[in-house]
Amino acid sequence: MTAPPRQSSLRRLRDFGIRPNRELGQNFLIDDNILGVIGRAAELGPEDVVLEVGGGLGVLSEYLAERVRYVHVVEVDPALEPALREALEPYGNASLHLEDALRIDLRALEPAPDKVVANLPYGVAATVVLRSALELPDARLVVAMVQRAVGERLAAAPGSKTYGATSVIAQLGCEVRVERRVPPTVFHPAPRVESAIAVLRRTGPPPPEPVVALVHAAFAHRRKALAGSLALAPGATPGLRDAARDALEQLGHPPDARAERLAAGEFAELAGLLGEGALSSLAAAAR
Repeated sequence: MTAPPRQSSLRRLRDFGIRPNRELGQNFLIDDNILGVIGRAAELGPEDVVLEVGGGLGVLSEYLAERVRYVHVVEVDPALEPALREALEPYGNASLHLEDALRIDLRALEPAPDKVVANLPYGVAATVVLRSALELPDARLVVAMVQRAVGERLAAAPGSKTYGATSVIAQLGCEVRVERRVPPTVFHPAPRVESAIAVLRRTGPPPPEPVVALVHAAFAHRRKALAGSLALAPGATPGLRDAARDALEQLGHPPDARAERLAAGEFAELAGLLGEGALSSLAAAAR
């Protein structure tokens, strides 16, 4: 196999008459140098099974197929199918899934992915990253090109302005960092904001559904104390506010602490103190 030609994105745009779909937030990679940055961040090896979300014009798909055992390419836009088929045609270790990454059954993919690599539309970036981390427990690494603000939110520290439910859910079971910023010039069309490569490295199992529901409920009313926010959540059981205040004190926090004060791991501890009954009601209401 030979390396994909440089600037194949621009050639495929021309050859297949493709115009970037603004409604889908399409920004295609046109600088081949960024492929090496992504590949190094993903620590690609010949035994890896990779899920690529957002196949686009196939330049990253080709790069991955040359270096791993198998690659699943997910793309929602049927207009890109001819370009992707051309990109993947030389490779017998790749499959194309023309499906919505927000709806595809990730657990049904065979062989099961152990890494995720993505150049994501801004509008769905955080959702796809979290879904990958939650639904693919065997995925050791998630490497995603996202809007810089999303990357910083995923990696945010407790107490910072960008720290929230997205940060906590990503950091429950993963170590998260922003690998590097990416300028608009590597894309066509060039977005108006900077991008970033976010890396999530698996450190433990994904949080169970009730813990995820607890996190969302805790941050639902950011100006309120955590206990008060939980009391307002759909499915909140009687006495949940008082139970949460007591639990926060056991964790060494004031009873009126806000959610952004707690580190990600403390939400798992909080869940254990509140008990299965309270959490299952929150989870059921969130479905």
